[in-house]
Amino acid sequence: MAEQQGREPECPVCWNPFNNTFHTPKVLDCCHSFCVECLAHLSLVTPARRRLLCPLCRQPTVLASGQPVTDLPTDTAVLTLLRLEPHHVILEGHQLCLKDQPKSRYFLRQPRVYTLDLGPEPGGQTGPPQDAGPSPRSLPIPVPSHYSLRECFHNPQFRIFAYLMAVILSVTLLLIFSVFWTKQFLWGVG
Repeated sequence: MAEQQGREPECPVCWNPFNNTFHTPKVLDCCHSFCVECLAHLSLVTPARRRLLCPLCRQPTVLASGQPVTDLPTDTAVLTLLRLEPHHVILEGHQLCLKDQPKSRYFLRQPRVYTLDLGPEPGGQTGPPQDAGPSPRSLPIPVPSHYSLRECFHNPQFRIFAYLMAVILSVTLLLIFSVFWTKQFLWGVG
């Protein structure tokens, strides 16, 4: 895919910039990349669900039995260019699901789950689409792979952890120095 200078890489079908959520770039057998949302839509409307035709060159990509389009290889070169880490997006029925697991060893936090509805079940719509323009649905913001220290201090759980560690370290140092000071005082007297 040719990329214009100064512009972020984008899906050639929907023209949305690639990210690490629902517009994760997936690679077909022909080496063309498309966002997972477009490929999921394509797989849901294709009569032969195990066979996807590339929207650009029409070369087929055959999926294994039961393999969703979300299991296609991710174009990691594009994500590296955007400085994003890949997230695992799954297809459940007619919804794309993203489970954003917080990377914290010290606090147990509930993962955030984002879903994107891909439309009604086949045969559920009896007429032409009502809205031809872009839908006003809210999409999650790409999660950057690196946070600055200033952004970490905005997290209240991180601040509590930092204060707690500072108190524990201070009390530990006080105990160690008081034990050594007491030993020196007793040895010096006796």
